[in-house]
Amino acid sequence: MRILVVEDDRDLQRLLVKALADAGYAVDSAADGEEAHFLGDTEPYDAVVLDLGLPKMDGVTVLEKWRKAGRTMPVLILTARDRWSDKVAGFDAGADDYLAKPFHTEELLARLRAVLRRSAGHASAEIEIGKLRVDTRTSRVSYDGTVIKLTSLEYRLLSYLAHHKGRVVSRSELIEHLYDQDFDRDSNTIEVFVGRLRKKLGSDTIQTIRGLGYCLDDPGAPQPQ
Repeated sequence: MRILVVEDDRDLQRLLVKALADAGYAVDSAADGEEAHFLGDTEPYDAVVLDLGLPKMDGVTVLEKWRKAGRTMPVLILTARDRWSDKVAGFDAGADDYLAKPFHTEELLARLRAVLRRSAGHASAEIEIGKLRVDTRTSRVSYDGTVIKLTSLEYRLLSYLAHHKGRVVSRSELIEHLYDQDFDRDSNTIEVFVGRLRKKLGSDTIQTIRGLGYCLDDPGAPQPQ
């Protein structure tokens, strides 16, 4: 999952980027509204943490421009403003959730997990695919009751496929959503990580749909053609 953090307070921005990276997300950041608008308009983020009080272009305007352009990624507004009118303005602009400063990092992570789940159509924090369980709260993965140890990138890839279970995900989409903007992306690494996951979870867990990409689904369910 790839997240954009938009915050002009550099100390808070660094704290958020670290917390999200430690939680297993690929993270990009922006410190003003113009940069945020450009990144959100050109990069495929799974969610955005957006401050309202930004230089160059305020957060509500940024969000309104994204929504008018058809950008549908979930947006969690983060702001020091606590007036109800500011909350209404944010939601009317297209926000999915709202968190006022000061806040606990754990709450922000929980709210972010919730908007990501809703965006992908999942009601529970634990995603089940056959014998596979992916707990998005703890980044814990188990198969047939046995806990499976994964590296950060292995979990990131599996989590993305789990959030989109039953759908064929192309290699290029995985690259765009697993790595931040500054990462030296190599499409061959996707195949390597898929191979590692198959060794740990079983060869039939992740299906390769020739010419299209990968699909994570219950092996007992009908498979895409």
